[in-house]
Amino acid sequence: MTALITRDELKAAIDAGAVTVVDALGGEYYAKQHLPGAVPLVRDDVDAQAPTLLPDRGAAIVTYCSNPACPNSGQVADRLTALGYTNVRKYRDGIEDWVAAGLPTESA
Repeated sequence: MTALITRDELKAAIDAGAVTVVDALGGEYYAKQHLPGAVPLVRDDVDAQAPTLLPDRGAAIVTYCSNPACPNSGQVADRLTALGYTNVRKYRDGIEDWVAAGLPTESA
């Protein structure tokens, strides 16, 4: 099971430029709203796109989707781990929690 990260820990890591954030929703959801600096990567594209989007398998990576009920972030995190990424965590509460806390987002 993927280790979790809290909203406050994630915000601090983003502010410090110490993490790559992966939006596991992708598509129109990503275009409409995503966490600052997030890159879109959905489960079906992990094998093909991860080596280019995430070249450092030891870098800090955090996946997220919409909320705790959404399985996407866990699926992407599990696949990244299977591919040899060693520092993957999941922001379980997702973008709904981030927005509810009044934190900034970006759009494509």
